[in-house]
Amino acid sequence: MWEEAGRGSALWQTRRKVGVEMMKMIILGGFLGAGKTSLMLQMARYLVGEEQETAAKVVILENEIGEVSIDDKILAGRGFEVSTMFSGCVCCTTAGELVSNVYRIQETFHPEWLILEATGVAYPLRIKENIERSVRLKSGRIFCVADAGRWFRLRKAMEAFMRDQLDQADVIFINKMDDVDEETLKQVEESVRDFNRTGKCIPVSAIHPIEDAVWRQVFEEPGEGDA
Repeated sequence: MWEEAGRGSALWQTRRKVGVEMMKMIILGGFLGAGKTSLMLQMARYLVGEEQETAAKVVILENEIGEVSIDDKILAGRGFEVSTMFSGCVCCTTAGELVSNVYRIQETFHPEWLILEATGVAYPLRIKENIERSVRLKSGRIFCVADAGRWFRLRKAMEAFMRDQLDQADVIFINKMDDVDEETLKQVEESVRDFNRTGKCIPVSAIHPIEDAVWRQVFEEPGEGDA
């Protein structure tokens, strides 16, 4: 039923008229084992900042295929709100469930940021389109995580799928940069650029602290760095 609360609904119009602050959404994609959760924790900490009293400033919506989620225990233990979904891929079989969860989060927590961690088999652009058709957002961005050490092996096995994951990403994190040498890292970045010429491409190692300067680069709006 939540799909009915789309752009033409009375509730959507009411929220627009009263000027309710809309949340900003980040869809975090990438293959299983690429380090999405480690990176997401650091991202959430950066977005929350020092204002710990605003506990619902960042809400994490985690999508898992299977019966048991491990990541949500890690996330909840760090003080972040976590809503876990099961059974199916977020961008296809559970698209309706996704919309209802996003809408429920917006209505319940009124967060500034929603971080949606997709499964490794999801198509982030389809997720974004599904949500934006039914939920009014301040902004929606796609971040993807690539594994530097496994990049070429995965590309050889599933190039078309990787293209669909990456081609509309606003930011691509090349994670586990310390697992490869400098020349290989450069080759990985050049290979990533075959799929996406316009997104920011940022090498990181999410098992170590990521500096605030890197996060400022990630969240910098177009044109801000031109001065």
